[in-house]
Amino acid sequence: MVLAYDYTVFAGTQGFMAHRKKDRMFELAAKLRTPVILFSEGGGGRPGDTDYTGASALEFRSFWHFAHLSGLVPLIGINAGRCFAGNAAFLGCCDVIIATKNSTIGMAGPAMIEGGGLGIVTPEEVGPVSIQAPNGVIDVLVEDEAAAIRVAKQYLSYFQGPIAAWSCEDQRRLRPLVPENRLRAYDIRKVLHTLADTGSVLELRPTFGIGMITAFIRVEGRPLGVIASNPMHLGGAVDAPGADKAARFMQLCDAFDIPLLMLCDTPGFMVGTESEKTATVRHFARMFVTAASLDIPIFSVVLRKAYGLGAQAMTGGYINIGNFSVSWPTGEMGPMGLEGAVRLAYRKELAEIADPAAQQTRYQELVDDLYRAGKAMNAATYMEIDDVIDPADTRGWITHTLRTVKPPIPRAGKKRPMVDTW
Repeated sequence: MVLAYDYTVFAGTQGFMAHRKKDRMFELAAKLRTPVILFSEGGGGRPGDTDYTGASALEFRSFWHFAHLSGLVPLIGINAGRCFAGNAAFLGCCDVIIATKNSTIGMAGPAMIEGGGLGIVTPEEVGPVSIQAPNGVIDVLVEDEAAAIRVAKQYLSYFQGPIAAWSCEDQRRLRPLVPENRLRAYDIRKVLHTLADTGSVLELRPTFGIGMITAFIRVEGRPLGVIASNPMHLGGAVDAPGADKAARFMQLCDAFDIPLLMLCDTPGFMVGTESEKTATVRHFARMFVTAASLDIPIFSVVLRKAYGLGAQAMTGGYINIGNFSVSWPTGEMGPMGLEGAVRLAYRKELAEIADPAAQQTRYQELVDDLYRAGKAMNAATYMEIDDVIDPADTRGWITHTLRTVKPPIPRAGKKRPMVDTW
């Protein structure tokens, strides 16, 4: 189902008859279970609309009807140009927002901002993509409307089941992508594009919560959601925006029964006085409470670091809760980061070593001891993970496990009450 405002008619504003029209369409979408694509360009409410006879217009049902579709059918918002007020409210309800580079999106346009005594601004100053992409409002930023349509089709395809034709890179190329030197960073997107079917990766919110990657992919034609640590940002530590991004993506996958692949490389949750100013206690907890509500297949792969609470969150709540939990040979695990653990546990012993060089030598010995104890191969002997695998076998683990998963039970209604807009 496709709805579009016409910007050549009263700047795409929402009149009374348009709301009635939308109500009818949204009711049909619920009845027929059709995905909805909304082209949202427009100016919002229409002051002075002569079709309406009433006082407040607060009884309009369109926003409720559209919001009620959340979690029932995929909701895709496409925006090009100016999108304000009521139009932006509809756009914000969508599961995914695809916007062109000339978009400006805001909860009020220049006239309303000026009328509220908040200054005089141009439309392009209200909510340009330079603001709305990094802050997480826009999921996919594209060049133009043609590109937006291509992305919308790709996005919808993940909700329509497997495809027969697929190809992938030589999986042996995964082996060197995580450096043997545990202190060297690497490009997680290269891992993802190598692992997935060729051309099947669609990343959401790439410039928001950049320490966390959320994307849809296919493996042998089967759609999967992916949540992956980004070691190029804070060493892969989970911060508040990343936690929000991951928790919301979990809901989206669960609502439509899309299995979830977790690629973990994290030293834990981001800590410190500056981090706490971002309300991390609450934001981090979203990953735990959301993961505990999922009933989709979860596959956990430790690429390198898996430490502390952050690693538990990055594997679905605890490391072996999913259908499988494996590690690449570069994996290392523990209740907290090695360096911090040594500094805490051996502070007195290290302080008693007067020679700085000798102190550093002893410190490194202690770190190396913990590293050897926490190597994935050692953790597997305690059944803390299912296996340590050749990276080239990762796709095989995914596809073999998917064949054992029972198909989702057909539902009469929603699985989740809604998909969180944030």
